[in-house]
Amino acid sequence: MMLSRRGMMLCLLTLAAAPAGARAQGRVEVWRDPGCGCCGGWIAHLREGGFAVTDNKVRDLEQARRMLGMPDDLRSCHVARLDGYLIEGHVPGAALRRLLAERPPRLRGIAVPGMPVGSPGMEVPGQADEVYDVIAFGEGTQRWPFMRFHGLRPV
Repeated sequence: MMLSRRGMMLCLLTLAAAPAGARAQGRVEVWRDPGCGCCGGWIAHLREGGFAVTDNKVRDLEQARRMLGMPDDLRSCHVARLDGYLIEGHVPGAALRRLLAERPPRLRGIAVPGMPVGSPGMEVPGQADEVYDVIAFGEGTQRWPFMRFHGLRPV
């Protein structure tokens, strides 16, 4: 099928209007407390990495977690959904890109429990970055390591 000159221009304009890299990444829908600064830092990290982000500021984060079906033992300070997967906490963009590239079977989502220093949004000047795991989870209590990071760097 041949595109008309007008059709080609519309396609090019649509691509040009998208944020850099957003076409190659995914849309992340985030639920967080409106007063949480570290959540805003995580969202900025994702946007800088090319993800499109919808930022839902909610007063009752537990209701959002229940709605999504997020396991209690993996909690951090915000919850998100990416292409049908659940995301909890300060998960680096590199882990999200790997998740989208591999799409492991039986995986419901990935999480960084707690708030490790040096994870995206948790950078603390003067404090050493921590080594932390991104945990994959399936149904029930299935948990396994997905990636390990030292700050923002995979190890």
